[in-house]
Amino acid sequence: MSSKERVMYYGKGDVFVFRTYQTPLEGIKSIPESGFTGRNNVIFGMNAKIALEGDFEESFTKADNSRVVATDSMKNFILRQAAQYHGPTFEGFLAFVCNRFLNTYAHLTAVEITADEVPFETVNVAGQDQLEASPLVYRHSRNELITTTVKVQRTEKGNKIVKQESGIRNLHLIKVSGSSFYGFIHDEYTTLPEAKDRPLYIYLDIHYRYNNNEDAVSDNPAVYVPAEQVRDITASVFHEAETKSIQDLIYRVGLRILQRFPQLAEVQFLSNNRTWETIVEVPDSNGAVFTEPRPPYGFQGFVVDRQDLENEGLEVSPEKVEA
Repeated sequence: MSSKERVMYYGKGDVFVFRTYQTPLEGIKSIPESGFTGRNNVIFGMNAKIALEGDFEESFTKADNSRVVATDSMKNFILRQAAQYHGPTFEGFLAFVCNRFLNTYAHLTAVEITADEVPFETVNVAGQDQLEASPLVYRHSRNELITTTVKVQRTEKGNKIVKQESGIRNLHLIKVSGSSFYGFIHDEYTTLPEAKDRPLYIYLDIHYRYNNNEDAVSDNPAVYVPAEQVRDITASVFHEAETKSIQDLIYRVGLRILQRFPQLAEVQFLSNNRTWETIVEVPDSNGAVFTEPRPPYGFQGFVVDRQDLENEGLEVSPEKVEA
C-alpha cells in the first residue's frame, strides 16, 4: 500500500433478513456423495454484514457527514431489496444488493457483504396415515451455517465482482474409528502418544472460489455449487478414508470437491482438532470412555487448487469420477 492510499470503510453488522417464499433452488446436479437436490426457500434467512468504500474521508477527518449513508439506512436498504430479489441463492442476493448500492450512491467505489445463513429445518407432524413434513412449521437449526461473501467494485466499464467466496462454517464431524496419527517428531517436548486408531473429532470451515465470479451469482443451477453438497462430500470422504492426520483428510476432501465441481478454482480449509481425551478403555469391547479435550487445540489451514488435481492425475469430469 502506498502512502497515498488509506484504509477507509464503514458499515453495519448483524443485519438479519428473513424472506418467506423466496424462489426455490431447483435443478441442482446430483453427485454420488449427496442426496441434496435443492432448497425450497420457504424461509430465506441470513445474518449480513455490509461495508462501504468510497469518497467520505472528510467524515473521518473533518466531521463532515454530508456524504455519509447512515448505517441504519444500510440496514433498511438491504431489507427492502430482499423484496425485489427473485433469485434462489444467497450469492445472487448479495451481488444484487451490492449493485443496487453502487447504482444508488454515486460516491461509493465498492460494496462488500458477508452473510451467514440463519438455517431453518422442516419438522414432521402427524398426517392422516403417517408423519409428514409440515409446510408451515420450521425448526431453527443451530448446526453448520452456509456462508458467502461478495464484493462489487465500480470500474470504468461498469460494476464488477472483485471478490467472491462461498462455503460452510462450523461443520462438526466425529469418526469413532479408522483414523490415526503417528510418525511425528519425538523429542524432549513430546508427550503425545502415537495413535494407530483413534476417534477423530474435527471442526471445519470450508470456503471455495469459482473460476469465474459471475458463475457464483448466476441463477443457472448447472454452475451453482451448493454448500450442502460440499458438506456431504466432506462426510463421505471422512467415512471412506483411513486418514493418517487431519492434514491428510482435508487434502483428500479438497481433491474430491474439485473433482466434482470443475467450475471451482480452489477450496480453502480451516480445521480444528477437538478429539476427545480417553479416560477408560472398556475391557472386552471396542468402546471407551472419553471427555472433552483440554482447552489448547490444534488447527490447520490449507488451500487445495486445480494444480493439485493435475499433480495427482485426477483432472477428470464429475461424471467419470468413481464414487
